[in-house]
Amino acid sequence: MASIYDLKPRFQNLLRPITTRLAAAGVTPNQITVAAILLSVTGGAAIALFPDRHFPLYCVPVVLLLRMALNAIDGMLAREHDMQTAAGAFLNEIGDVVSDAALYLPFALIPGVPVALMVAIVMLAVISEMTGVVGVQVGGSRRYDGPMGKSDRAFLFGLLGLLLAAGLEPGPWLSFACYAVIALLSLTILNRGRRAVQEVT
Repeated sequence: MASIYDLKPRFQNLLRPITTRLAAAGVTPNQITVAAILLSVTGGAAIALFPDRHFPLYCVPVVLLLRMALNAIDGMLAREHDMQTAAGAFLNEIGDVVSDAALYLPFALIPGVPVALMVAIVMLAVISEMTGVVGVQVGGSRRYDGPMGKSDRAFLFGLLGLLLAAGLEPGPWLSFACYAVIALLSLTILNRGRRAVQEVT
C-alpha cells in the first residue's frame, strides 16, 4: 500500500551532498543516530514540561523533518560509505522506537487529548516497527510496508502539532482521527507480517 516512505529516494538525493561532506569529516552513522534520538527526546520533553503551551507544538514539524533527515543520512553513511556495523543496525532500530515514544507519548499530556488512544498509537507503532524487523529474523528483508509507516506517522503528528498549536481545540474529531490511525497501524502490522511470510515461503 502507498506510503510517504515511497518518497524516501528523492529525499535521499537531496541529502547526498551533505552526507558526503559528513563522511569526509569523519562523522559516523551512530553519531547521527544518537543525534536523532536526542532531538526527539528534547522535543518530547518540551511538550511534557509545557503541555499547555503552543511553542513546543509548533516545533514538532521541525523536529520531525530534522529527524527524518538525520535518519536518511545515517543510513546513507552506513551503506554508501562502508560504515555498516552490527551495533549500528541495532542502534538504528532501537533508536527509531525510542524516538517515536519520546516524541509522541507526551501528546497524551496535552489537555483534551485522549490519553488511552494516544498510548495505544505509540504501542502499535512500536509493534509495527518490530514486525518489520522480524522479516529479517525469518530470512526475508526488513519490511517497510504501509499504510502507516514511520514517515506517515511523522506527517500526521507534525500536522497534529500544528493544528493544536494554532488553537484548534481537541474534541471528537481527534478521537476519530486516533481510531483511524489505530486501524491503519493494525493494517500495517498485518501487511508487514503477511508479506514477510510470503517472501520466505
